[in-house]
Amino acid sequence: MQPAPDAPILFFDSGLGGLTVLGPTRALLPTAPIVYAADYAGLPYGGKSNEELAARVPALLGRLVERYQPRLAVIACNTASTIALAHVRAALDLPIVGTVPAIKPAAVMTASGVIGVLGTEATVRQPYVDDLSAQFARDKTVLRHGSPGLVTAAEAKLRGEPVDPDAIVRAIAGLRDQPCGEALDVIVLACTHFPLLQDELQAAAGPGVRLIDGAAGIARRIAHLTEGQPWPDRPAPGIAVFTRSDDRPPPPLAALAPYGIGSIETI
Repeated sequence: MQPAPDAPILFFDSGLGGLTVLGPTRALLPTAPIVYAADYAGLPYGGKSNEELAARVPALLGRLVERYQPRLAVIACNTASTIALAHVRAALDLPIVGTVPAIKPAAVMTASGVIGVLGTEATVRQPYVDDLSAQFARDKTVLRHGSPGLVTAAEAKLRGEPVDPDAIVRAIAGLRDQPCGEALDVIVLACTHFPLLQDELQAAAGPGVRLIDGAAGIARRIAHLTEGQPWPDRPAPGIAVFTRSDDRPPPPLAALAPYGIGSIETI
């Protein structure tokens, strides 16, 4: 059965990083109805245990699916995907698209054979990253660094607040200072927050290093899975939903408007 034209695509992240996936998706599917959900009550995910996220993410997504009846859900968060994707797919009866580090294309791009994976602490320690490295980069050197400070910096930037330059320097140094780090020529941004800091990270890494993330590939996957489905004739403002947090209010609507968001709700 085909979904109704107004059935939305649900994007889910711990915070605002998933906007970097929403952007290229809207470019491919400009009239798609959008619900963007950010778990501000649980942010940041990078410091949480696997067990906590494996329970939290499916439960929260279940509430969101019941409320908004999406045609497809996107876990636009590397940490949540590497830990909870299988749990979510087992719990929900709709297509689920996950987000994984772009190690495969990075292995093709590198000339030096040294790749950096920059993510949250939770993402870089996952066996899933081991598996991707073994499958697609077995003849490469894959360095990893968990940088929770970049999540905070990315959220600040999107709110119009200054970015802590030390957070940027520490993140790049965390890769460069490892054995073989001086030969690094590709960095995988393995957290959807991090492309929000593309300019700052590129400046710190230098012109000889290329940054890569998986957002464009995820957008193409969403377009493929919804091919032939009915869409509205014209775009409508999307909805941003935030889990309620006493110490982290939702961002101003002006920060979300460039991504097609027209209203904010809290749950």
